Amino acid sequence: MSAYDDRLVRELEERRLPSVAAAVVAGGQVAWCGTAGTLDGSDGTDAVTPDTQYRIGSITKTFVAVEILRLHEKGRLRIDQRVREVLDDVDGQSFADVTIAQLLTHTSGLQSETNGPWWERAPGTDWAELRDSDLRLVLIPGTRFHYSNAGYALLGRILEVAHGRPWFEVVRDGLLVPLGMARTTLRPTGECAAGIAVHPSESLRHAEPEFDAGAMAPAGQLWASIEDLARWAVFAAGDGEGLVSRSTMELMRVPLAVNDRWELEWASAQGLGWQVWHDGPRRYVGHGGSMPGFLASLKVEPATGVGVVVLTNTTSGLGSVGDDLLTMAREELATPASAEVAAPSERVAALAGTWYWGPAPFTIEPTGGEGFILHAPNGGRSSRFTPDGDRDRWIGLDSYYAGEHLVVREDGALDLATFVFTREPYDPGHIYPGDLDPTGWH
Repeated sequence: MSAYDDRLVRELEERRLPSVAAAVVAGGQVAWCGTAGTLDGSDGTDAVTPDTQYRIGSITKTFVAVEILRLHEKGRLRIDQRVREVLDDVDGQSFADVTIAQLLTHTSGLQSETNGPWWERAPGTDWAELRDSDLRLVLIPGTRFHYSNAGYALLGRILEVAHGRPWFEVVRDGLLVPLGMARTTLRPTGECAAGIAVHPSESLRHAEPEFDAGAMAPAGQLWASIEDLARWAVFAAGDGEGLVSRSTMELMRVPLAVNDRWELEWASAQGLGWQVWHDGPRRYVGHGGSMPGFLASLKVEPATGVGVVVLTNTTSGLGSVGDDLLTMAREELATPASAEVAAPSERVAALAGTWYWGPAPFTIEPTGGEGFILHAPNGGRSSRFTPDGDRDRWIGLDSYYAGEHLVVREDGALDLATFVFTREPYDPGHIYPGDLDPTGWH
């Protein structure tokens, strides 16, 4: 057995799991896949295999989010639109004026769960009943992160209205089929792990129920094999696989809402559908999932393409196996960035070097072709730039200057969001807003 298999078996035994499945991805493919345990944790049942389905819980939300962003890319909706602009039957509802982006980032202020029975353990209702169930805003929209399963039910409904068919059919045809994820389904099919609750201190187990969650299904109902979920991890670490643009993938991975947890450091945030974590200089994206009887985890590092997925059929009790496998994989499989950088274009080469914003020195470093990085003092306003149409215009990709334009003026100075950069500190050979002191440097 490999070191990965050894770690997986140790997790099974030490945490008393019925079964566990995991996979490592790297370089755009599945590098390792392993399983341990049996379908219901007893010796008399079949062993789980890479084809065994587990419920993936809230990882379902990432599929819904990607489909929403696909609609955004196609111009069929905008994520800054309000719910009432895309659903014509929500007038008077508390959530009518929250935006799609707020639903995606869990900043809508909408309550976390439904008002009915514990929705994860009871048959779900249809859209009309959920809509009219007096869902309320518990926080002012846009003011803080507040995880909302109900919010993703609304996003699933938006997909249905936009496409004129059930949300899962949209996800299946738009994402699952192109990615070859045939073992990802709305309800369990074929070989499936049984949902189990493991007693915290005794060698006892309790069967967990499984129902169709109805209108709440977009929040956490999908089932998948470990092989299928590994394919989704490859997608999460990549540039869109032709299903969305690279810019949209990068947008979805921007940490937009900090998960501010009591007495804990800021280490995680929410993007447009994906969760984002920081570990020192490293940034990971993915999502966790939990439903009665199941736990799931997907975590990838886009910068290296390395990631891990873990599935188990227990309500609680999974340990650090995911992070441990990720550390092992990163040490073994991460490919160092190439020391060779493509030659910059002539116009970028002409911009390379030191520039001054007033007396403050900035540096432009070519990154190959038409791209470059503007390095700010102490890194405070450093940003990457890429061409934006006109020959002498670039657009910022991140940090302070994200979305802002850098333009080469006729006099050779740079104009960046109205700030003037010149080759010398307050160079008298250039025009500055407010003019320069006529005595100059003295």
